[in-house]
Amino acid sequence: MSIQKIAQLAGVSVATVSRVLNNSDTVKAKNRDRVLQAIKESNYQPNLLARQLRTARSSMILVMVSNIANPFCAEVVKGIEEEAEKNGYRILLCNSGSDIERSRSGLRLLSGKIVDGIITMDAFSKLPELSALIGNAPWVQCAEYADAGAVSCVGINDVDASQHVVTQLADSGRKRIALINHDLSYKYARLRERGYKSVIHLKDLDYQAVEYASDLSSSAGMAAMQKLLKDTPPDAVFAVSDTLAAGALRAIQQAGLRVPDDIAVVGFDGTELAEMISLTTIQQPSRDIGRKAVDLLMNKIDNPDAPTERVMLDWRFISRASA
Repeated sequence: MSIQKIAQLAGVSVATVSRVLNNSDTVKAKNRDRVLQAIKESNYQPNLLARQLRTARSSMILVMVSNIANPFCAEVVKGIEEEAEKNGYRILLCNSGSDIERSRSGLRLLSGKIVDGIITMDAFSKLPELSALIGNAPWVQCAEYADAGAVSCVGINDVDASQHVVTQLADSGRKRIALINHDLSYKYARLRERGYKSVIHLKDLDYQAVEYASDLSSSAGMAAMQKLLKDTPPDAVFAVSDTLAAGALRAIQQAGLRVPDDIAVVGFDGTELAEMISLTTIQQPSRDIGRKAVDLLMNKIDNPDAPTERVMLDWRFISRASA
């Protein structure tokens, strides 16, 4: 199906169809609707290469995900894709694992003009290396909030969220509250641990225990919980992801202990998994984080000299049977 045929079906000029495909705001609403309907009915796919030659844009975004197996990351990507499509863009997904060599390979798409911009979810500690590779290309850091620097970002207040969790547990009578954390090269891990320790100190609790999971899987959470149970077991556990919390629940149950009677468990992210296992958790606005990242990136693409923006979204504490 050609652009000329679309114009014929819609009863408009070829120029009007071209303006619709390039998201021009000069098209009358009724003509835009007719063109979009004709495109839908004919299943028309525009020639992206031809469009790139005309506009010097590829209409593609590179999304570098730290761990696509993490349900939170998957939800953020859904939000990114939804908002990108609204803006006439498609995404290329790179599961970087915060590995700089894998990131380097993906970022070659920038220099080749295959993508117009990049959204990253890599570890905060990798940002200086990424910055050197990305240069002046439009870039947004997603879900790892940066207090300073030149990169725009969107996330939540991890310290406040963690403080709220630990305060809730302490105020409900829990005296031995443990933390299952992840890799401290991620800023969220450092901030959530900071929130945990600040409340332990504020409440003058004698017990403090932190176990570091090898990854964000349920099995890693189970292994971390088993270590916590070896000595003086906690009476509450706060895990920095729902998947880690799910593993902790399994370890507690296998040890013959009851949740929440013996040990309360709280997760983080607010994924579907948490709802399935009735897990108390901090719910992040994952899809909104993805959508906002695209908004910030579109602004950078359209206005390269636009100032850096840092957006902090709200979180919710969801109370369920595990605590």
